[in-house]
Amino acid sequence: MASRNGTGPDIVILADDLTSAGDGAAPFRRTGHEARILLSAPAEASRSAPGGRTIPALGVRAIDLGSRLLDEEAAAACTERAARLSADAALLLKTVDSTLRGHVAAEVRAAWAGSGRRAVIVAPAFPAEGRVTVDAVQYVRGVPVHESDFARDPVHPVRCSDLTAVFPEAVVVDPDRVAELPVRVGDGGLIVCSAASDADLDRLVAAVPHLDDALWVGSPGLAAALARRCARLPGAGAAVPAPAPARRPLVVVGSANPATRRQLAALHDRADVQGVTVGDDPDATAQALRDLTAPVLTLRTPDERRTPTTARALARSLATVVRTLTGEGLVDALVVTGGETAATVLRSLGVTGVDLLDEPEPGVARGTPLGHPRVPVLIKAGGFGDDGLLLRLCDLVRQPLARGGRA
Repeated sequence: MASRNGTGPDIVILADDLTSAGDGAAPFRRTGHEARILLSAPAEASRSAPGGRTIPALGVRAIDLGSRLLDEEAAAACTERAARLSADAALLLKTVDSTLRGHVAAEVRAAWAGSGRRAVIVAPAFPAEGRVTVDAVQYVRGVPVHESDFARDPVHPVRCSDLTAVFPEAVVVDPDRVAELPVRVGDGGLIVCSAASDADLDRLVAAVPHLDDALWVGSPGLAAALARRCARLPGAGAAVPAPAPARRPLVVVGSANPATRRQLAALHDRADVQGVTVGDDPDATAQALRDLTAPVLTLRTPDERRTPTTARALARSLATVVRTLTGEGLVDALVVTGGETAATVLRSLGVTGVDLLDEPEPGVARGTPLGHPRVPVLIKAGGFGDDGLLLRLCDLVRQPLARGGRA
């Protein structure tokens, strides 16, 4: 699968935060593609990442636009520009949150305008995490998203579950009508697709003969279906050097989502885990971590939901502590949950991007940062996973990686 002009990456993913970039790109890595996340959009259409690192011509480039933290007008502007610079990609995917947080309508319309694509296909279902679309209404584990915990998100509370209200101009296609898609795409317009299973998403993707006729919009569920359609032969992608097993991982929790807090509580039920809550003094927090003796450390923000200003200040404090501990060699792997937290932490370390190794679990990306220090990192969105997920990720990062950096 080659790009339209034959020079750029064949697959480009535009994401509104870092976790969305990671869980959008990870399924492609699993199906044989080289994949890289960039922590900011390139200044121009090129094959070089920030810092001069070359991006493979055949591969996946996932770009964290950071637009979820912007106001709607600025988010739309940066999304339109990034889509225009990526218009030559053979497959262009705009990720959206599977619970519809963020500037969904404004960013989708902006990406469509910049992409030059004939049509846009919106399919936000992520069945592996219980997020499904039924009759164009988005549900999370059987509850409309505007009635779920995500309605209480302190930055982007979800107010509407009905995609026909979000996109009044949309044509709705249910799973039993995907045969209509070639005609719908040919006519142009915005198409909302319901899906309640991975099989529904696979049929949706299979129904469109030419992937570059449309801008694709969805969450990790759609990314995985597209990756299955675009799978490369085993061994086709270059292997990413595997990191050594971690001796002392640090789990960094900036998300206040209840799912992440349950995962953290389950992790702390183990005797070999100790941690601290970040305070106003990062130096004091770093010293508190130095004084701990457990082989697995955690660093977390307070449990309560926060205003955007407070959340950003706490993320900066977390980043300062992480930079100190990695610089001293006291931790040798990071497990980070929360998109803003992950981006703030990695940028504070001088990281410009991440080469993906694999996708150990749905919605989790594992990779090697570009830049110093080259500490392996696992990135997880706050609302993803069952209560045992952080336990499994900590065990995983302390084990040897499979040969060639593949899942």
